[in-house]
Parts: sequence; C-alpha cells; structure tokens
Amino acid sequence: MLDVTVVLLDEGLSSTAVVPVEIFHAAGALWNELHDRPTQPAFRVRTVTLGGKPVRSSYGLVVTPDGAVEDVDHTDILIVSTSGLDMDLRLVDNASMLPWLRHHYEQGAYVAGVCMATAYLAEAGLLDGRTATTHWAKGDDFAKRYPKVNWRPDLFVTEDQRMLCSGGVYASMDVSLYLVEKLCGHEVAVQCAKALLLPMPRIHQSGYAMLPISQPHSDERIRVAETFLQANYRDDVSTQTLADRCGLGARTFVRHFKAATGRLPAAYLQALRIEAAKSMLERDTKAIQSISTEVGYDDVAFFRSLFKRSTGMTPAEYRAHFAPLRVRGQVALEAP
Repeated sequence: MLDVTVVLLDEGLSSTAVVPVEIFHAAGALWNELHDRPTQPAFRVRTVTLGGKPVRSSYGLVVTPDGAVEDVDHTDILIVSTSGLDMDLRLVDNASMLPWLRHHYEQGAYVAGVCMATAYLAEAGLLDGRTATTHWAKGDDFAKRYPKVNWRPDLFVTEDQRMLCSGGVYASMDVSLYLVEKLCGHEVAVQCAKALLLPMPRIHQSGYAMLPISQPHSDERIRVAETFLQANYRDDVSTQTLADRCGLGARTFVRHFKAATGRLPAAYLQALRIEAAKSMLERDTKAIQSISTEVGYDDVAFFRSLFKRSTGMTPAEYRAHFAPLRVRGQVALEAP
C-alpha cells in the first residue's frame, strides 16, 4: 500500500482535499465492495495541517485533520489542497510548509498542487524549468510571478518529474484519478471512477475558460482592425483589407498586429469564430452544421476539428457541458 498525505489549508475549498481523500480510499476497495468481493485497498490516506490544528474553509466548514504536517516522516504522495485567493497573504501564512514540500520531494514522493495550490510548489522552487498548470483565470498572474515555470493553463493535469499540478477546484478529481491510474493501472482507475460515478481524468480546460482574444495594448491602429474583425468575423477578411484600413503595408501590419494582440490576424479571426460558436452552443439547439456555417466555416468536419483543438471538446461535447438543461434535453431527444 502507498501512503497518501493530503494537506488542508485555512480559507481553502474543502472539496480540493475531500475529493482526493475519497478517491484514494476508494481505489481498489469500493468497486470490490459493490460486487461483494474482497477489497484490495491500494492507498493509506491521512490528512494533515500545519500544527495539526483544525482548519476552516472559505465557506465556514471546519475540518479536523488526522495529524500535523510536522509529524509526517514518510509519504509516497503529497496532495496540497487550495487556499484563499489572496496568495500574497497565504504564502506568508503557510511559508513553513515550503521546506517540508522540498524535503518529501527529495525523498521520492509525488507532489501535487490542486488549483491555486500550485503556487506553493512554485514558491518552493519545485516547478522551475518544469511544465505546470493552474486555474485558467490565474495563468497570466502566475506566469508573471513565476517566470521560470512553463505554465500550461490550457491543461487540467500536468506531470513533470513527479511534480503534478491540476488546473481547477474539481481538477483535484482529475489529478487523483491520474495518479491512481499511473500507480495502480488502468483497470483499477476505471473501476474507481465507475464506483464513484466519475469521468476519467480530463486533459484540457480550454473549453471552460473565458480567455481574452487579445492581450491588452494601446495601438489605436490595430484596434481599428480588431473592431472590423469583430464585426465581420463570419467573412474571409484578407490581411491586405485589414492593412489598408490601418494605413499600413501588409507586412508591417502583420508585425504590429502580432506585437499588439499576441496573435497573427488569421489566428485572431479563428479565435473570434470559436468564441462565437461556443456562445451559440451554450444557448440554442441549432445543428452543428448550421453553427459552423454561421461562424464562417462551410466545411463542418474542419470546424469540428478546429473547435476540438481549441477547446479540448467536440462541439457536441461542449454543448452537453454548458447548454441550459432545456437545450441539452431537446438535443438529446432529437439525436438519432
């Protein structure tokens, strides 16, 4: 059996600790119990806090740990649950945890940070030169705070040399099942997921994010081009047309556009179309073919491929996740 230690922090979201606890407890056990077979639990799980004191979640739930961080001599897996949004304050309050994280990593433990708790791993220097993720809304902030880390906020789970990160509150489920599969095999992970009625680990969080099409900038000429594209995203707008509206040569325009927005004009137009399609999928029951045409793609197969590459989901999967219940129900009834 492998030892799992879940760290509870004040002002956090209790689910980021409770979900891993339940998944690791269930692995190798719950599926067998449901089928009246002998259990084969794969993990021993304990919860700890700094000083062994109870913690209070951001919504007032008080959780009493099994023990103290300081009393952990050995663990195979460390899960750090998320804490409050004010990371400057939380990093000071929980600073004593950082050398403890480094120690157990050096002793061979897998170390995972859930959602914003990835900041503790980065603050400890454990993510320098490595790929990591966090909640999509904190991606830019963390990239500025920890520039040595290769941040991938488009992903739900990353692993780089036993350092694991998850990209959101309920991505605690994804990183936990990921570790179950990695350490116990696919069959045990699938049985655990089925017993708890959970999906297997998700990869992309892009479809969940409201990411800006453009980075902030002050180039008024490029804003003219952006406004035109936003009003005409359904059309095939040429680079020369945009350059002419800005009073620039085509090459100069492309260079200025990329510098200002962070995207090439074609990629900017594509992002506008994907965002428009997401909005349509969220609110109505139009056929995917119709939505594809409305946003500027006559080839629905190409549109589906582009949409999945951008969001990590097919258009139908996106609708199933985010459309109102009445829309999802109607689409399900109409599906062949």
